[in-house]
Parts: sequence; structure tokens; C-alpha cells
Amino acid sequence: MTVSQGIGMTSQRTRERLVARIREQGVRDERVLAQIRDIPRHLFVDEALATRAYEDRALPIGLNQTISQPYIVARMTEALLEGGPLENVLEVGTGSGYQTAVLSPLVRRVYTVERIDLLLKQARQRFHKLRLMNVRTKHADGGMGWPHYAPYDGIIVTAAPEGIPLALVDQLKPGGRMVLPIGSRQEQVLVRVLRTADGYQRELLERVSFVPLLGGVS
Repeated sequence: MTVSQGIGMTSQRTRERLVARIREQGVRDERVLAQIRDIPRHLFVDEALATRAYEDRALPIGLNQTISQPYIVARMTEALLEGGPLENVLEVGTGSGYQTAVLSPLVRRVYTVERIDLLLKQARQRFHKLRLMNVRTKHADGGMGWPHYAPYDGIIVTAAPEGIPLALVDQLKPGGRMVLPIGSRQEQVLVRVLRTADGYQRELLERVSFVPLLGGVS
């Protein structure tokens, strides 16, 4: 048995139960559900939390950050993929790397930016272990995006700004889409943004709770 397969509470049966719960909550894209089943989430949390890795809840990863609830990762990924295939996708907020790993096999290339150097180094090690060859990483202020590889077909943001960041909208192709939480610590909503010829349109999806999107690097 390989480390990615897991034992006990990280077993395939435990993963199947997680997928069943996410399906019951409305996620229908079987490609996304397959990734939730197959990606070894226990590799993205501290060893002490490994037995809780396939619970449908956010977990701490240190440095006041969390690994997102699997349902939210699936919901955001599905929302991003709706509307057609994506070539180049920007992720703002690498964190543990779990969202990156779920998204990686479903698009051509992921460019992911993280402001906390230690988290990014840990995520890079996980990407190497899982052989995610289409992921490029950068230690930088994610609110500024990654202009060098813009424009993007899609952008996914894993922390919450108070409003829609125009710097990121400007890095979308016309017709491109961005999925992100917006709002204060007390109240946030998941939004899908569509880049238009003269600006953008937004669609409210559901209430969520994320860490705030902070500027600068550390």
C-alpha cells in the first residue's frame, strides 16, 4: 500500500463516504468528485490530523491558515469549470496546495501564488511527491496576481478580499471566469465573475467562510 492510498481513517472507503456527502450537497461534476476521491488529502495536513483528513471540514495548517472544506474545494472547482474547458488557470493562495492538486488534472496548467514562503515550500514538496507536472508556483502577494502569464481562462481565489479585485479581473481573458469569496470576516459570499468586453458580471453562489486575503509577503 502506498502513502497516497492511506490506511484506516484515510482508506478508500472513508474517501467514498466523503464523496457521497459532497454529492448530496449538490456537486455533480464527476471529474471533480473523482479528484476529491483520488487526491490524498491526508498528505496536505499535519500528521497529527491525518485521521481527520477526510472529514468534510476545514482544518488548520498553521500560520493562521486552513485547508478548505472538501465540499467548498469541489464547489469552487465545479463552478470554475462550468462553461467549458480551461487552458491556463491562476490560483491566488496556494496554502497547503490541496485546491491546486484537485484542479491540476482538470486544466492544462495552474499558476499558483502564495504570500507565505513556508507554506509554499511545503506545497511544492507535495506537488513533487504527487508528480503534478503542470503546476508553476510563485512566492508573491496574490492580490496582484501573476501578470507575466496573463491573460488567464480562469482564476480561483482561496482567501476573501472585501470586494472583487480589479487587478485580477484585468488578468482574465474576455469570457474568462473567476471564482472567489468576498466579504468581511463576519459575512462572506462565494461569487463567480465573468469577464466581459466592457467590465465584468458577477453571480452570487452561496455563503462561505474563508480567511481574509492579505497583502504583502512573509
